[in-house]
Amino acid sequence: MIAAIVRRVSLSNYSFRGSVLYSRMSASEATAEREAKIKRNPHGDFNEVQMSRPEFESDVQFHYTQTIDTKWVPGSGANSNEWQKYKKIAVDPYAEGRDPMNNYKLLIAGIVPRPIGFVSTESKAGIRNLAPFSYTTFVHHDPPIFCIGFASSVAQAKDTLANILETGELTINIISEWFVEAANYTSTNAPPEVSEWDVSGLTPLASKKVKPPHVGESAFSVEAKLVTHHEWKSKVDGEPNGTLVIVEGINFHIREDATNESFTTLDPEILKPVSRLGGITYGRTTQAFEMLRPSWADEEKRAEVQQALKE
Repeated sequence: MIAAIVRRVSLSNYSFRGSVLYSRMSASEATAEREAKIKRNPHGDFNEVQMSRPEFESDVQFHYTQTIDTKWVPGSGANSNEWQKYKKIAVDPYAEGRDPMNNYKLLIAGIVPRPIGFVSTESKAGIRNLAPFSYTTFVHHDPPIFCIGFASSVAQAKDTLANILETGELTINIISEWFVEAANYTSTNAPPEVSEWDVSGLTPLASKKVKPPHVGESAFSVEAKLVTHHEWKSKVDGEPNGTLVIVEGINFHIREDATNESFTTLDPEILKPVSRLGGITYGRTTQAFEMLRPSWADEEKRAEVQQALKE
């Protein structure tokens, strides 16, 4: 019995995942291990590949175009039949032998483009943290509700998550082209005592209703407070491995030349938002088209609609 007690004590700093024994690492150590497993860099020498590409096209200006098919009518379906040449493959996310990390790689490549929530927090000890999270979006407007997903448990919370759960306060900032390198640098797995504000060179501006500052370089920032959080457990080993936080926006900050007099819109030409694509790829927003939402009261009278309903 004594041997059993000793064994339990000696294993108290470890957990089993399948048949593998893992130590309960710090958040930064866990992130480093996870990044090593993901193997984000698809290139042998990234800098060599980077320098072989054309220079950044700074002269490309945001502009509007027509829609792809201006003559599209109800019932006519896709504007290209290219899709018919290919079969769709069903993939079970938990098929035998499939590593859940493959689902991560697939989903970040398929659910695109994703907005990047550039989140500023501050610990109770006063240490400021800044990091980007592409599992971010807003889900309601009255009240303004946002959600942020963290690929870490509460026990191994990343600094941003730990600060939000500890203080209940944060700011969410939109990343634009003119500071994308600095924003990306804050994604490093620095220890909690290191402030990403310092190593990125970005500018903290005082917020009005929360303690964490918002990013001066960002054209649109949201001050927010925690509403609730939910921890996810792996379907493979039952271990907590992710956390969702739901927050309420309580104050906005908008660059004056990017909005209108009623503060009801943002000019994409000024905002120049950067989005997250798959792997290590990011996207620019350089052109757009507009489409009206159809009103059924008007549409149901159209001959094309009546014909589509008969088929």
